[in-house]
Amino acid sequence: MTTPRFARTLVLLTLALSASAASALTLSVFSADPNGNWANMQDDVGQELTKRTGVTLKLETAVGDPDQKINLIAASGQYPDLIMPKGAAGVLIDSGAMIDLEPLINKYAPNIKRVIGNQFNRMRFSSKNPGIYFLPTLDAIGQHDFDPDAAFKLQLAALKEQGYPRIQTLKDFEQVIATSVKKHPTTADGKPTIGLSLLADDWRILISTTNPAFWATGASDDGEWYIDPKTYQAKLHYARPEEKEYFRWLNHMNDIGLLDRESFTQKYDQYLAKIAAGRVVGLIDANWEIGDAVNSLNASGKDNLTYGRFGAVLKPGLKAAYTQPTGFRGGYGIGITKACKDPVAAIKFLDFLASDEGQVLINWGVQGKHYTVQGGKRVIPAAMQKIKTGDPATFQRTTGIGNYNLSLRYGDGVKDKTGSYYTTNYPEQILTSYSAPAKEALTAYKVKFWGDLLPKPTSFKVKPWAAAWSIPVPQDSELSAFFNKEQDIVRKFVPQAIMAKPADFDSIYDKMLDELDRKVGKYAPLETQLVQDRLKLWGTK
Repeated sequence: MTTPRFARTLVLLTLALSASAASALTLSVFSADPNGNWANMQDDVGQELTKRTGVTLKLETAVGDPDQKINLIAASGQYPDLIMPKGAAGVLIDSGAMIDLEPLINKYAPNIKRVIGNQFNRMRFSSKNPGIYFLPTLDAIGQHDFDPDAAFKLQLAALKEQGYPRIQTLKDFEQVIATSVKKHPTTADGKPTIGLSLLADDWRILISTTNPAFWATGASDDGEWYIDPKTYQAKLHYARPEEKEYFRWLNHMNDIGLLDRESFTQKYDQYLAKIAAGRVVGLIDANWEIGDAVNSLNASGKDNLTYGRFGAVLKPGLKAAYTQPTGFRGGYGIGITKACKDPVAAIKFLDFLASDEGQVLINWGVQGKHYTVQGGKRVIPAAMQKIKTGDPATFQRTTGIGNYNLSLRYGDGVKDKTGSYYTTNYPEQILTSYSAPAKEALTAYKVKFWGDLLPKPTSFKVKPWAAAWSIPVPQDSELSAFFNKEQDIVRKFVPQAIMAKPADFDSIYDKMLDELDRKVGKYAPLETQLVQDRLKLWGTK
């Protein structure tokens, strides 16, 4: 027989379950970036997010050209609930696909408002269209890079063998490579040692081959442009005479046999395989691009064949501008489309991610499982740190940590009210993640972090436009056609110039500049106007 008390409990439980079912919501998401570690929210953090918010995300990512996919979505009118289009945001806005988030933020998103603070204008699309269509996710508020990446990388074993030489110029960088290749023409397994390998597989040519030209010549990252810091005028960065000399140096490296002859024909997986085999002495690349190969070296006990990082420059006196402050860049992010089945629930979900509770969950994981609290501060247990460092991909896939940076958030170096960092990328953790050979090298260079070998941020002025590449391009602007036209030329001529006989380098490079001027030179004033508009919108001029 059912008692009245039990009956009431059963009714309350049934109502609670019904309410929970009613609040459950699945939101479709499209991202222009792939995520090989996505586990359909069945990871630890994903399950906890659904438990706390009632929201499940159904993610689709781009296969092939992401901009092409975004254009197809815009043309079809079949939108997901949420979308992360990167640089193709303009086509979605112009097609009327996106909701202006400002009213939703003001009414339902106190955490987003708290995190963005007085930088609200940096989320606006443009001075002509000041709506807020995307919450920037690429940048984090208050970001402090304790250990910024630098493109020029040398094997730790080579550095040790040569007494940890000072690496300031391209000549220094070249000397370590040349000495190592001469002494070790083959690797331990008998394969030819490669001095320097570049990657030019599709868009990755930007990261390994062309972007380093401005890093090595004292400029900072404005995408394919150089912005004059006094006049704010834009020009193609390849047109800077000093960058021509950088590419001439790569031509020289090829001429003396230190450049991988397959640099411009190899695929990404072939490039990673060479690195993972310990064959490549020098690299010019970003940590995130070579991460899988480096993880493989660490996992196989070959951490002495991983890399030290240096801001090598063309000549003495130049400053590698990796650390130049930009302020919050806005730019790429996540938006809610007009097809969203429940925009209020969507903004509330994004607001939860921006809350202290949400940020701790997505950055640290679940308390008691991924971190503990000791003396009031969050701490990653040694066993968990070992997994995180030893196999980052599996760690992300199973824990979900790193999968949910989908809203505004605080960056590295910012602490919450408990005195703990919001993120796990802080000095003590970074030091823990270094291998023994890396620590030995850093001790020899008398620094704590590789980033300490770069110029201090205070040695640069803050860029008032932040970064030209982060400025959204309106779809009705002729600039929307610039990148593909420009890259067709650059990807043709830069490899030719690097692989040519030295006597032919100037004619090939100059032909590239002539063609760039004829076919895309007209876009420079339009880019200048975009920069000027941003300065006006942000009030930073």
